[in-house]
Order: sequence, then C-alpha cells, then structure tokens
Amino acid sequence: MLLQTNCEIAFEITTPTAFVFMLRPRSGAGQWIQQESYRVSPQVPVTETSDVFGNLCQRLVAQKGSLEVVTKSLVKTSSGSDVNAEADFIPVSSLPDETLMYLLPSRYCESDRLHDLAIDVVGSANPGYAQVAQIVSWIQGHVKYIPGSSGFPVSSLEVVDREFGVCRDLAHVGISLCRSLCIPARMVVGYLHELKPMDIHAWFEAYVGGRWYTFDATQTSLDGARITIAYGRDAADVAICNQYGPAVNPTRMLVEVTSQD
Repeated sequence: MLLQTNCEIAFEITTPTAFVFMLRPRSGAGQWIQQESYRVSPQVPVTETSDVFGNLCQRLVAQKGSLEVVTKSLVKTSSGSDVNAEADFIPVSSLPDETLMYLLPSRYCESDRLHDLAIDVVGSANPGYAQVAQIVSWIQGHVKYIPGSSGFPVSSLEVVDREFGVCRDLAHVGISLCRSLCIPARMVVGYLHELKPMDIHAWFEAYVGGRWYTFDATQTSLDGARITIAYGRDAADVAICNQYGPAVNPTRMLVEVTSQD
C-alpha cells in the first residue's frame, strides 16, 4: 500500500531553545520510503544523527520567534500487520542479544511490579503470541482508550489503576505485562492509516516466534497500514519532539495520512 504522510508542527519561541525532533521514518522492517521532504522555517542549521535504537533524529537550535517544521513522505508499506497465533515463546537463553534490553523495566513500564497481574491476565494461554493476544484483549476490556485524555506520559501502573488513557498509555501496559512474562516488548511510534482522530500513533511489538509482531490495544483489528517512525523501550525514547530549556507547547499540529493507491 502506498501512503502519503504530512506532519506540520509550529511553535512560538521566547528564548533560543535546543530541539531534537524524531520525524523521519526510515526504510526497512516492511516499509520503503519512496519520497521525502523536510522543511524548517525559518532556516536554521540542522544536524541529523541516529540514537541507540537506530531512530533518525534532527537537532537544531530555534531562535526567538516562530518555528515551523513540515515533513512529508511517500511510503510503500503493508496494508495490515502479520498475525501468527502459533508463534512460540522464545526462552531468554535463546533470544538475540539486541532484544534483551526490551525485557528490562523502564521509566514508564514497571514490568518488575506487574508479574502477578500478568499471570492472571494470560491464564492458560499458550506461551508466546497467544499470551500477548490475551494481554491485548485484557487491556481492551479494562483500560478505556480515550484520545486526548492525557497530555503527558504516565506509567503502566498508573494506567492500570485509573483504567483509561491515550494510545501510548495502553502500549505501556501491554509492554509491561509482556516483559513480566519474559517476552521482549518495545514501543513503536508512527502513522496508522485511517486512525480516528488522526494523530501520531503509538502501539507495541512483542518478540515471539523469532521475530517482532505488531499489537495495538486501541484497535479492533490489525488491518490498517502502518508507518514506523521510531522504536524504543517506552515513550521516553520515542518522543517526536524533545526540547531543552523553558517548556514550549506547539501552537499548531497537523497530521495527515492518505492512500495513493
């Protein structure tokens, strides 16, 4: 499936402020970037680097006044995500080295405190994909997805306690419960075609059956086409915009995803 993305973010800067943006999807993992544009207005020096997860990051210092960042991409991706109920649990001793970091507790995913809940949630489900699917089903029944209900990340324990959250909150719960069962799980931020309301979206992936599989407790199916921007342990690693200095909230943000097929 061929998707056109458009993301526009505007700020009013009161004092010179350092930013790190994470707005460029990269080719690989089932997606191919056919065209891409990135515009910063007014023009300032921009340095691109990659973080420890391989995400593409753009560093700049915005001067006092207006700042606008506009990114567009044309991406070839799958029309849905793979499902494999037979994908087995991989013992920790057999996991690839690069997946081990996704077993550890992280800032918003206190997996070390959710083991008992995870055992109750998965019940008699077969170890592996079936357990993760059971986790998603439990989240959908116990945590209400309310877009716009949270302006900042909260931990999985808080989300379970209050029983509602935005997409990243539900992803944190899924990640924490998976890690409690020694299933590597990571946060994904990107675009989902026909998401309503349209915005940057978050979901999670779990490593079972020798590969990463997509899971999303905010959706009733995995049929929608997705474009990945970034991977990380939790929301702290995958923010599309980090600023250093006085807090500056966007004055405008627009996200569009349209099919070109």
